Amino acid sequence: MPKKKRPKRYHLPVVVEQDEDGVFIVSVPTLRGCRSYGHTVDEAMRNIAQAAALCLEDEEPSGAGTFVGVRDLEIVA
Repeated sequence: MPKKKRPKRYHLPVVVEQDEDGVFIVSVPTLRGCRSYGHTVDEAMRNIAQAAALCLEDEEPSGAGTFVGVRDLEIVA
């Protein structure tokens, strides 16, 4: 009997933004094209978890760096 393959565990960075209509836009920068949205942060996170699981069926996360954080930049022009 073949040995059962153990599922891989991933920890993925998620970028959360809010658009002008109040909708939360989420993306996983290490998975190409992996984006979703929700009307609350919790809903957006549930949706991106489903989207990321589907994206992981097609590709491994890119190792293009480690997520450090987000900063606010104010420019007066």
